[in-house]
Amino acid sequence: MGKMEMITNTSPRKGVNNVHPTPPPLPAKAPKYGRKGIFMSKRSALTRYNSASSTARDLWDSLFDGGYRADVTIKTDYGGIIYAHANVLGMASPVLRGMLKRAKGFGKKRSISIHGVHQDAVRVFIRFLYSSRYEYEEMKEFMVPLLVLSHAYAVSSLKRVCEQQLEHGLLNLENVVDIFQLSLLCNAPRLTLICHRMILSNFKAVSATEGWKSMRNSHPGLEKELLESVIEEENNQKEKIRKSKERKIYLELFEAMEALVHICRDGCRTIGPHDKDFNQNQTPCKYRTCKGLELLVRHFAGCKLRVPGGCIHCKRMWQLLELHSRLCADSTSCRVPLCSNFKEKVKKQSKKDEIKWKILVKKILRTKRIGGSVSFIASSNSMSS
Repeated sequence: MGKMEMITNTSPRKGVNNVHPTPPPLPAKAPKYGRKGIFMSKRSALTRYNSASSTARDLWDSLFDGGYRADVTIKTDYGGIIYAHANVLGMASPVLRGMLKRAKGFGKKRSISIHGVHQDAVRVFIRFLYSSRYEYEEMKEFMVPLLVLSHAYAVSSLKRVCEQQLEHGLLNLENVVDIFQLSLLCNAPRLTLICHRMILSNFKAVSATEGWKSMRNSHPGLEKELLESVIEEENNQKEKIRKSKERKIYLELFEAMEALVHICRDGCRTIGPHDKDFNQNQTPCKYRTCKGLELLVRHFAGCKLRVPGGCIHCKRMWQLLELHSRLCADSTSCRVPLCSNFKEKVKKQSKKDEIKWKILVKKILRTKRIGGSVSFIASSNSMSS
């Protein structure tokens, strides 16, 4: 038997079965846990349940509230004292870092002072340096001193929070004047702009507040500048309204020119060229001024005082015909009456009248923002001459 085993292991031959050991079993699959978020391979799932940030902030709040190994005493108004840590204050504010370097104290403990604001406002400010947290009610109550402290001690993150809270609800008609003055002192340009706009938009109500009266006594120069801004804003609004009305008139004149060409070339409802066959089933006209222009044309055709200056309605029709001739690019093929006649009349007009008509035509074309797409529009050469 030993000899046979030796031959089989060293030199296997045909007809002899090789014997191999049985492989070990595969490892069992890892059990699936029903609780979501445990042993998950996706990193997004792990970060979703990560509460390290909240825990860290809780620890910083506890450090401030408990004052564990505090080495700085902050003196506030009316004998108030707040305990803090020099390393935290120095890292959060470069101004406080400089104050701590110059501060004197017994042993390792140092003392600094923050006066001019309420002690609770100072406490909210120092807490924010630790954990960047604040209560909304505290922010609402101490908004002004917190904005002052954030600027004075160069805490930009708190300054941004104050500006955002004011912009999204805490700014109102009662405090807008005070916040406006404060934004100028604290170098907050966006907040200054928001306050300025609110004052201009609600000047009557703002000028009756106590904040405005106080500003009048303490900063009369600033009140004068605001009054000048209000006057300027009113003038701008009037100018805007005037330009809007003017633009509306130019658009109506342009549409009247289109309607005039439409009537004389295609015909509309019951009026048009002599070779036009009117039927009862016409499509609705797209020009709003067409109906009024139709009445004006009918009056012009039958009026006995048709001479310029004799009838106000005919005078208007003469002006429309002359305006069309100045806009028309090809009077030889134009179907509008008297178009070529007015073209000849233009050559005999005074220079003053010619300038007035050219200005009117340019404004109409500029308002409509078109250039030669319609047949009656003047070419660029005739406009520039």
